[in-house]
Amino acid sequence: MNERVKIMDGAVSPAPANMRKVFVKTYGCQMNVYDSQRMADALGADGYVETASLDDADMVLLNTCHIREKAAEKVYSELGRLRKLRDERQASGSDMLIGVAGCVAQAEGEEIIRRAPVVDFVIGPQTYHRLPQVVSRARRGDKVVETDYAIEDKFDKLPERDERQLRARGVTAFLTVQEGCDKFCTFCVVPYTRGAEVSRPVTQIVAEARKLAESGVREVTLLGQNVNAWHGEGPDGSEWGLGRLLRELAEIDGLDRLRYTTSHPRDMDEDLIAAHRDLGALMPYLHLPVQAGSDRILKAMNRKHTGDEYRRLVDRIRAARPDIALSGDFIDGFPGETDVDFEDTMRLIADIGYAQAFSFKYSPRPGTPGADLKDQVPEQVKNERLYRLQSLLGKQQADFMNGLIGKTISVLLEKPGREPGQIVGRSPWLQPAVCDENVGKIGDIVSVRITRTSANSLIADNRKVDTEA
Repeated sequence: MNERVKIMDGAVSPAPANMRKVFVKTYGCQMNVYDSQRMADALGADGYVETASLDDADMVLLNTCHIREKAAEKVYSELGRLRKLRDERQASGSDMLIGVAGCVAQAEGEEIIRRAPVVDFVIGPQTYHRLPQVVSRARRGDKVVETDYAIEDKFDKLPERDERQLRARGVTAFLTVQEGCDKFCTFCVVPYTRGAEVSRPVTQIVAEARKLAESGVREVTLLGQNVNAWHGEGPDGSEWGLGRLLRELAEIDGLDRLRYTTSHPRDMDEDLIAAHRDLGALMPYLHLPVQAGSDRILKAMNRKHTGDEYRRLVDRIRAARPDIALSGDFIDGFPGETDVDFEDTMRLIADIGYAQAFSFKYSPRPGTPGADLKDQVPEQVKNERLYRLQSLLGKQQADFMNGLIGKTISVLLEKPGREPGQIVGRSPWLQPAVCDENVGKIGDIVSVRITRTSANSLIADNRKVDTEA
């Protein structure tokens, strides 16, 4: 997934006063957002409803991410704050359960309860379908650690998604189709926290997508740690690839926009490239991480592609879909990276041109091969390189957005704006677009003319140019 760390609390419906309430705090990537929603669905079967207020929660669930540096320490810091809140609750005669889920839970396991006894249960990302049973044991006073990889298909065990809750979450949705990774990049902890690649079957994915569409969702983003490695079982028992799945999903009434993330260059096959050419519903935006431009560093990262192979792949994709915008991930300061290696990365960025990108200094992840490599790059050098890297990427992003000024684009309206009279949508290339509220209502796809940009958003004329069905 995109190697960004965010902390997100999803939209929730008001909780009935007589039901137990759970506050879910989500760290990390889009897959964690999806997982948090599915954990809330599982807890719904146990009598819990989501709440947006920590103060009235009967349970707090931290869904954690292990991608970024010191991720575990951030979780322990949050647990320290929750311990004080729980002490206050108990002093007033009430209580609350505290659980830790996600990748830090998988990596740390029993260590979490040892270091933070306030935690009642720890549950990994492959076992959250067992959450009601785990919570039941925790309510009886057990300290529960559930991090073994599940033999059964967790998605089969989850309850059907609640239409009322889906409507409350908005007109866009995430849908996990693939989990785990078999690539074993030397900097990455995902294979150790999420396990081997597993693909959901077609019928399961299509059924969930139909449910989303029936609940008013107009845009779905397919998720996977390595989503274009998805190879699921089709209805007739044959194996499908992601391109064929996207074609199937594009036939669902009401589902007007499709996206997918995150991809690996080695799994970008010709059928998937052709889907970008053939499907109007597949948005012209692709997150295709390369990580570095130096072949020597790419080999040390175990990426199994070269810089020129990546360039040729991008050429094929752009030949199929000329208006496609690319996003990427970049790591500077990987062990052994020289000035020459770094300049190779800068050259590749200049050659490709990115509409968006995410860039980071290398930081060792315990348990990964990269953590044991010699010749670590000094922090000052990494900082200097990151500044140059982000300056170039920032200029490319600004150039792309400024290139949309004066153009008419389609925007899916998603939510009210920050200011009165505004409504915010999303462009085909994923940028927020701030519009006048008179252009349409949430869920509409409208055509608007872009007049200017802000730091990260497009600003539209206050008139609707046209409305799509």
